[in-house]
Amino acid sequence: QVQLVESGGGLVQAGGSLRLSCAASGRGFSTYAMAWFRQVPGKEREFVSTISYSGGSTLYADSVKGRFTIFRDNTKNTLYLQMNSLKPEDTAVYYCARGRLAAAQAMSAYDYWGQGTQVTVSS
Repeated sequence: QVQLVESGGGLVQAGGSLRLSCAASGRGFSTYAMAWFRQVPGKEREFVSTISYSGGSTLYADSVKGRFTIFRDNTKNTLYLQMNSLKPEDTAVYYCARGRLAAAQAMSAYDYWGQGTQVTVSS
């Protein structure tokens, strides 16, 4: 049984920073790609970033490139998203997901999802 639990969301002013965490239970964390997605009410869930199983390869949405950093600690079964220079348009519920394919941006490539953590950026 795989469970993903996000934490670290909250309210921050524009220009501030937050670090999200995603703790994974179950076996095989270090053999899967992982990703972050986000969703605003009334809109489709969108890709934010993905990282390979080893952490050696990453991919970012253009909207967050240069501001967000995805990384993982396979010894702790934990995925992270460091978010800097936050903007009001980054406000969303952020989800982590376990992937079946490397460098995938489509939701269909991910088979397990967390419950999400709210990030709110005030202007």
